[in-house]
Amino acid sequence: MSSLHTSMDKTTRHRERMKAAGLRPVQFWVPDTRSPEFVAQVRHQCLKLNNDPTEADILQFTEEAAAQMDGYNTMGGLGHSVPAR
Repeated sequence: MSSLHTSMDKTTRHRERMKAAGLRPVQFWVPDTRSPEFVAQVRHQCLKLNNDPTEADILQFTEEAAAQMDGYNTMGGLGHSVPAR
């Protein structure tokens, strides 16, 4: 039981430090990107966009908007910036 108590103590201390820093815990429920249903829906949506004349314009708009976010890169989300094309 000592390792269980040690783990619980560490968790408690961590939560206390976070609270002292002015933070609070928040739980988010997000889609399970590993589920077959999610994969099928993404595939369906991508196929609908295939050869859509507005897709390129919308993608360009999205990338330009994302480039204005500090620390965002178009090659993988938040992180090191990548020079614009």
